Amino acid sequence: MAGTGRDYTRTGDAGGQCRFTFCPDCGATVFYQLVGQDDFVGIPVGAFADPAFPGPGISVYEERMHGWVTMPQGIEHLF
Repeated sequence: MAGTGRDYTRTGDAGGQCRFTFCPDCGATVFYQLVGQDDFVGIPVGAFADPAFPGPGISVYEERMHGWVTMPQGIEHLF
């Protein structure tokens, strides 16, 4: 699929900014980027219905995740 996304930029707890690109039709976040770090692209795994989609390699803000979420062994943990 292809299309045009809409952007929303928000400021995080530490003052950094993150630009979210979302579908203008359904509102789902398709990807996000840290402002000033254009080589980093975050993709919410829930945006894809592919069971073969690769698992996470980095976990961020674990203190905010739901209690029933478990992270794979061996990934990098930030924050």
